[in-house]
Amino acid sequence: MTTATASSLARARRRRALARFWRGYRANRAGLFGLAVFAVIALLALAAPVLVGGDVRNVTEAPGAPLRSPSGEFPLGTDQFGRSLLDLLLYGARISLTVGLLAAALSVSIGAVVGIVAGHFGGKGGAVLMRVTDWFLVMPTLVLAIALATVMSRSATTVIIAIGVTSWPTTARLVRAQTLAVEARPYIERARALGGGHWHIMSRHVLPNVMPLVLAQTTLGISNAILTEATLAFLGLGDPAVVSWGGMLQDAREAGAVSSGHWWYLAPPGLAIALVALSFTLCGRAVESVLNPKLGVSGR
Repeated sequence: MTTATASSLARARRRRALARFWRGYRANRAGLFGLAVFAVIALLALAAPVLVGGDVRNVTEAPGAPLRSPSGEFPLGTDQFGRSLLDLLLYGARISLTVGLLAAALSVSIGAVVGIVAGHFGGKGGAVLMRVTDWFLVMPTLVLAIALATVMSRSATTVIIAIGVTSWPTTARLVRAQTLAVEARPYIERARALGGGHWHIMSRHVLPNVMPLVLAQTTLGISNAILTEATLAFLGLGDPAVVSWGGMLQDAREAGAVSSGHWWYLAPPGLAIALVALSFTLCGRAVESVLNPKLGVSGR
């Protein structure tokens, strides 16, 4: 079999696998709803500079009066500086989604590497990795993230790192268990007998078998990352130079929106955070049900 033929067969298998995955995903109505919600919010976030125009962060040239209730001119009202909350909400989606996606990707990457290495090599090295994982697992993630965000410079990169390096232990535990199950299969022994090294086995045999689990953990982790980012921003640990949904809640708290009854200042970012977290959770559950049929298909 030539290299070209082998490559074409591999591409055909991947296309069939993706087609099977999409057929299974389409059967989950809750997953489709979550995907549609995310797609709409992502498109609005990408189009925010075109839809809004200008610098939405500028407080000296705000278009409206401070703390105006929703109206035809300002559908979601204005903040304490007179800026449109709808404009701020659209721009805030860019930072919240970016931080959530990158932080979840960093967290799952760390967890996957630790889990695969610990499961493949085992021994004292694997035991040490698992003890470190257990230490992170029993420590409150939010407390660790707050500690890191406090000692590092206040920026979106800091928030991504703080969330990513504190929320990986669950993924590491799951990936290690899956790695041990894969390593016990007969074809791994055959690969070793044929001279396959550690890197070959981990990259060619273990990683493809744990990728469905990693994918499901990524979609589920994004919602947690977005909630954690909003919490850090609400506590004043986010980047003050950017607009995010958590930062909007922090501004509303400082403006006394809770005590003064300015509900339109609090509701939009809070509902947006809840809606995005729900959409990613639904997507994650749908992906998990498709990739792991033993769980059964829910949401039909």
